[in-house]
This record gives sequence, structure tokens and C-alpha cells, in this order.
Amino acid sequence: MSNVKNILLVGVGGQGTILASKVLSEGLMEAGFDVKMSEIHGMSQRGGNVSTQVRFGDKVFSPIIGKGEADLIVAFEKMEALRWIEYLKPEGRMVINDAEIPSAPIQMGLAAYPEGIIEELSEKAVTYVFKATGLAETLGNPKSMNMVLLGALIKAINLPDIDWEEVIRRNVKPSFVDINLEAFRTGKAQVSGS
Repeated sequence: MSNVKNILLVGVGGQGTILASKVLSEGLMEAGFDVKMSEIHGMSQRGGNVSTQVRFGDKVFSPIIGKGEADLIVAFEKMEALRWIEYLKPEGRMVINDAEIPSAPIQMGLAAYPEGIIEELSEKAVTYVFKATGLAETLGNPKSMNMVLLGALIKAINLPDIDWEEVIRRNVKPSFVDINLEAFRTGKAQVSGS
């Protein structure tokens, strides 16, 4: 039986998905896990989708998560959660930022933003849904939303014995350390005992 855990982070370019994945991977490596990370940028600088796959355990042979293999999906935007749901294990969990970022076809009026996404996802998996962007704005910097979601991810997959705050300190600019640490703690508080 493999002890490898699979985490899929999905979002839209500019949301900080890659930074959250980097902090996650670095913390896991420091804790002694074998870690593999894979990034896909789909026109990310133009608001396209971004996905990062992080796999960790005693020995990880591939960075790729197959369909039905993710233990946890962290969605920085709710339509991305719907797009990637087939990658979640039947017993998997989802952390979802209740935010809408319309894709180019929606912005051009060629498609409509799907309705009922949260309800549909909640029927398929254990979900932790909250307005991470709004929480980050309340803290004073909407860009810290990625650390809100990272905090929720850590709590949802139960990885408390790593000094996450020190890893965050090393990976963000000194002037943004305090706001990112506060965002991380706020995100952890969004997930009740896991």
C-alpha cells in the first residue's frame, strides 16, 4: 500500500498558485518527505488556468497525479474546482475559494458562467468552501489569498508538525511576511477539525 499523498492546486494566472505550491513542497521536503511537483501554465499570464500537482511520501516516482488519485484539490476559483473534480479520489476533499473569475469565452459573451457549482461539488466530496479572496481583502491585501488557501490546505490534510510560518517567511518579500502569516492563520481557522 502506497503512502503517497496527492494534492492538486488549481486556479487562474496571477492568483499565487505557484507560490503556494512552492511553500507546500519546501515544507514537506524539510519534514523528510520525498516530494515531486509539476506545474502547468495555460496562458496563465492572460488569466488562463494554472495547475500544480504536489505528490509526497516515503518514495515518489512520478510528479503526475492521475484521474481519481488526488487526496485533496485546492481550487483558487470555483469553476476550476469543477473542471478538475474527476482527479479527486472518491474519499478526497476539496478546499474551494468561493470566487468567480470569468474565462475569456464568458467575458466575450460566448458562454455563461455555470450556476450551482458549489452545490454540485458538495454532493461529490467533502468540501471546505469560503471566500478566501474576501478574507484576504479584509486583512489588507487581496494577493494574500493564496496563503489563506494554503492554511486551509494544511489543516484539511492534517500537516501540523512543520514550521509552515518559517517556510512562508523565507518565500515572501520581507515587507509582505506579516500579512501572509496572518492570511495563513486565517485560512487554517476556516477548516474545522479534520
